[in-house]
Amino acid sequence: MDGLREWGSAALDGVRVVGLGESTHGTAEFFRLKHRLIEYLVTERGFRTVAMEASASAAPAVDAYVRRGEGDAAAALAGLGFWTWRTHEVRDLLDWMRAYNRGRAARDQVGFAGIDPQRCGASVAYFGDQAGSLALLADAHPGQHPELRDVLLPEAESLLARVDDEEGRLHARILARAADLVTRPLPEVYAARDGYMADALGEVLAGTDAGVALWAHNGHVATVGEVLGARLRERYGSAYYALGLVFGQGAFRARRMWPGPWRPRPRTERPSPVLVNPLGPAPDGTLEAFLAARNPDEHLLDLRAAVAAAEPWVRETYPTRTHGAYVPRWLYRRNVTPTVPADAYDGLAYVPVSTPSQPL
Repeated sequence: MDGLREWGSAALDGVRVVGLGESTHGTAEFFRLKHRLIEYLVTERGFRTVAMEASASAAPAVDAYVRRGEGDAAAALAGLGFWTWRTHEVRDLLDWMRAYNRGRAARDQVGFAGIDPQRCGASVAYFGDQAGSLALLADAHPGQHPELRDVLLPEAESLLARVDDEEGRLHARILARAADLVTRPLPEVYAARDGYMADALGEVLAGTDAGVALWAHNGHVATVGEVLGARLRERYGSAYYALGLVFGQGAFRARRMWPGPWRPRPRTERPSPVLVNPLGPAPDGTLEAFLAARNPDEHLLDLRAAVAAAEPWVRETYPTRTHGAYVPRWLYRRNVTPTVPADAYDGLAYVPVSTPSQPL
C-alpha cells in the first residue's frame, strides 16, 4: 500500500496497541492488508505480538506453530473455533510469522495470542475430569444457559481458587470468563465479552514491553460504546490506535440467518452455510462513498492528523457498512451503523473492491 511508511511514521509514535479492524469477517483484501500492516509493525516498529478476536484457549497451539514450528497451521487455525479464520490468507500470515521467527531468540520473536473466552475446549481438555460441569462450556454459546448460572459460576470460581500453576490459572481464568458469558442474559453478552477481551489484551501487554497488533472487527476496535476499543482508549489513551477497514463494493463470506433476533444455536442444529454475499457500489452519503470520491484507490488515512487540521468531514455522521460472521438473509445489504469518523477511529483504510476470503 502506497504511503504505509509515511502513515506509520506520522501516526504511530507512542502507540503500543494498533487495532486492525474490518467491516466484514470474510474479505480477502482486508486479511491481506492486515498481513502487510503486521509485517510493517513487526519489522519496522518492533511489535512482537498478534492478538486476535479468537479462542484464548486454543491460541497457545497457534503460538507454538509460529514460534517453534510445532504442529500444523490449518489444524491450529481450526482450533481457534471460528470459520472466519480458517482461510488461506490467515494461514499465509502464520507462515510468515513462522519464517520470521526461525533462528531468532525468543525475546525477538513475534507471538500469537487469542483474547476471546469463547470456544474454550482446549481449556476444558486441560483439566480433564476435574472440569466437571464446566465441560459444557466447550461448545456452548454466550447467553445459551442463563438457567445454569448458579451452577457454573461457583464451579469455575472454585477451580480458579484451587489452581496454583501459571498454565493452569490461565485455563481456569478462561473457563471462569466463559462460564460468565454462557450464563448471562443475551442482551448483556456483547458488552461483557468485549470487557473480557480488553482484560485479556491487558494481560498480553503486561507480559511485553513491545507493541501489540490487535486483529478484530471494526465493531470491536472502535473507540465508542461499551466495546473493546473504547475500553482500551480509556485504559491506554493515545497509546491505543484504532484503524477501521472499509471497502467500496464486491463480495464477502458470511453465514446467513433468518431475519429477527439472534438466538444461540442448539448443539443439535446444523449451522447455516457460509455463503458469498455480493454488494454493489456504496450508496451516496455513506462513509465508503465519501472515501471513494476522495481517492478511489486503496489508501490509508490518519484521522488524528485530520482532526488536528480541523478538517470538517471527520466530524460528520455517515452510514457505514458492517457485517459480522452472521448476516441477515436478504437484508444484509442494509446493514449500516452511523459513524462519526473522528469519534470511532484514529485512522481509516479503504479498499475499492472486496473479494471473498478463501477457505482452507
